[in-house]
Amino acid sequence: KKSLNHCLCLFLADRIQYGRIGSDVTMQCGSLDNDASVSWKMNGTYVKAQHSLEGPRLILTNVSLNHTGLYTCFQKQDDDKHEAIFLQIGIPPLEPTITCRSNTYPQGFYCSWHQQHSTYINTTFDVEVQHNQRSLEVKKDLFHKNRCHVRFPEVFSSFPYKVNVTAINALGKASATKTFEESSIVKPDPPERVTATPIRFNPRRLEVSWHSPATWPDIDNFPLKYFLRYRPLIREQWQHVELSDTTSHNITDAYAGKEYIIQVAAKDTEIGTWSDWSVAVHATPWIEEPVPVVSTTEVEFHTETKTSPMPCSNAPQKAEPPVGGAATVITFFSRLLLGMLLLLLMW
Repeated sequence: KKSLNHCLCLFLADRIQYGRIGSDVTMQCGSLDNDASVSWKMNGTYVKAQHSLEGPRLILTNVSLNHTGLYTCFQKQDDDKHEAIFLQIGIPPLEPTITCRSNTYPQGFYCSWHQQHSTYINTTFDVEVQHNQRSLEVKKDLFHKNRCHVRFPEVFSSFPYKVNVTAINALGKASATKTFEESSIVKPDPPERVTATPIRFNPRRLEVSWHSPATWPDIDNFPLKYFLRYRPLIREQWQHVELSDTTSHNITDAYAGKEYIIQVAAKDTEIGTWSDWSVAVHATPWIEEPVPVVSTTEVEFHTETKTSPMPCSNAPQKAEPPVGGAATVITFFSRLLLGMLLLLLMW
């Protein structure tokens, strides 16, 4: 919304005037004579801020950011607008802070800069880079307005580089200079695609691998070394391993069953400083799967439904009814006893 209002004021204004925070600002209504009777409005409303009028001039005292706006002046006799002035309040720039870095060594480097505090008004920057008493071509970054790119004119140079940045706005300007050796600004981007994988049947090992940063242009002639750090989440202290000529490492002293956090940094093997840490990855060493335990209820259930084979032991079997001669003898004596019983009753 503020940006839209700013653009609208620029479109409607006949001219732009700037004022420094805390100062007094005088605005002149066109070229009217000193005895002209004039009234003033700010953003369509009569000026209410502390001010004074001297003929065609409006004087604002001790201005602040709230005084920024579109001021219009009118001659009282015809009430016609005579002029529109867009007043912008801000501060002069301070010396910019400059940082330079080469993440594409040996192709080139970039420098960026910023103001410690906002100036509240449009501020531009002029950049000059010198090496061995000659100026180098500076290319503005397409995406970062406060960044430029410079190609190395030669590699392994012993001459320092000198970068000068001047901040300029309507209220003033300020410059800063940074001087450095080629080797001091080499800093790769962090390693990419870091992975950590548990190793089967090894409850204390993790296999870590990564790729060199894609921005590093010549890994064969300018190799990188790596710094691996890892720790279990339950501890604050890191363990470190420095590695060369490899993009993988097996951690062999991990705590079994504990989740680990792992990061990798990179550095040119000869010069410069370590990169920032890579994006953290998490991994847990291999854990043996527990053997399923079968409950007693399940055992009884399966025993009842399963057909068992005939026992092979000489276990006793159910007796069969007797047959043959033994049966005939029992029948004869039974009849004899019955006849004797009948004779005794008749007696």
